Amino acid sequence: MPNTKSAKKAFRAAEHKRQFNIISKIKIRTALKEVRKGLAIEPTNFQATLSKAYSTIDKAVKTKLLHKNTAARKKSRLVAMIRRIGASK
Repeated sequence: MPNTKSAKKAFRAAEHKRQFNIISKIKIRTALKEVRKGLAIEPTNFQATLSKAYSTIDKAVKTKLLHKNTAARKKSRLVAMIRRIGASK
């Protein structure tokens, strides 16, 4: 446990950021799952969920939760999945 006053404050701030980051990561995971689930159910109607996933990923980059290359990879894989499903149907 922290001993000094500044260490206690840093500990509280780190805990607050940790909670925020956990929530943000869950939102990203959920958005990606919704896109995949939407593609499985209705392959032609994916724009709304894809837009939401892109927005969530971009917000994570803005808050430095994800690296920009990681975000680009996630978005690229979503589009590749959409194209792959579209080509097979």
